[in-house]
Amino acid sequence: MSNMLKEALASADVVAAQLADCAHIEALARVLSAQPRHVALTVARGSSDHAASYFASLTMSRIGVPVASLPMSVATLQQAPLKVSGQLALAFSQSGKSPDLIGTMAALRDAGALTVAAVNAPDSPLEHACEWHLPLVAGPEISVAATKSYIAMLSLSALLVAHWQQDNGLLAALETLPSALRHAGSLDWSPAVQELRGVERMIVIGRGLGLAIAQEAALKLKETSGIQAEAFSSAEVRHGPMELIDRDYPLLVFAPRGPEQAGLLQLARDMRARGARVLLAAPSDVAEATLPLATTDHPALDPIAAILSFYVMAAGLAAARGRNPDAPRHLNKVTETH
Repeated sequence: MSNMLKEALASADVVAAQLADCAHIEALARVLSAQPRHVALTVARGSSDHAASYFASLTMSRIGVPVASLPMSVATLQQAPLKVSGQLALAFSQSGKSPDLIGTMAALRDAGALTVAAVNAPDSPLEHACEWHLPLVAGPEISVAATKSYIAMLSLSALLVAHWQQDNGLLAALETLPSALRHAGSLDWSPAVQELRGVERMIVIGRGLGLAIAQEAALKLKETSGIQAEAFSSAEVRHGPMELIDRDYPLLVFAPRGPEQAGLLQLARDMRARGARVLLAAPSDVAEATLPLATTDHPALDPIAAILSFYVMAAGLAAARGRNPDAPRHLNKVTETH
């Protein structure tokens, strides 16, 4: 069994550990609730940026605070005079070592932002650069392809928003998320391995909270299987990217529960009518689904279970393509950009 697979399957225990000790999350949520926030910024790269996308979508849809991903060069290379006093700035990172991430958060803190580091590695430079530290408690992650740390970022995001909003329904659903993740890790996605083992390019589609999952899936397909996979919103793909999709073009569509699901299902039908090879990941009540999705006790958490099912498949797909998912050829665990 690859480290990628073992670490992905450990995600349920990671979330359980977060739930057992989230006093720091509750404390930050009280601070956020005490003063109105007009905007929030996220700072991250790679898988961490996809987790930030989930946080952004959840925060905007449930709390109403606009969230933007800040390009780090604005703060580090351009040294822009950012007007962020009193606003939330949240960094996501597995290692907490990238110089531009650290420099950006230091600049935001100097500008008066409420800076928070959601980081997995203990005692990291990023942690020390920020006012608040939210440990992911995912434990050491050996595989270059991040899995359990990504899921930990998603669950931490949901915990923070639920406490910020004081949403008892979402908090109760989070208590059962570890069980839902164990179920998600056991689902059979082997048809996707057979369908994708020979492809070189494809599109992954999501929308709303599910777009963060599509983005992460596309990255993992690149990292671990060498597939040129690109992620799009189901709304965006009907513009320029639609030209790429013809007969036998492979698509992976994530259609979890939520207001976006109907449009995602219709896109899958339209693309199948065009002759595309559509892998539709959806819950059991969707008759045309080709890949099963676990449901949680709250639709906002369904994408977290969905990405775990994908990770299990991706580890198998990499092996089927003769690759080692733990050690992509040109990547390192820590990427130190400036």
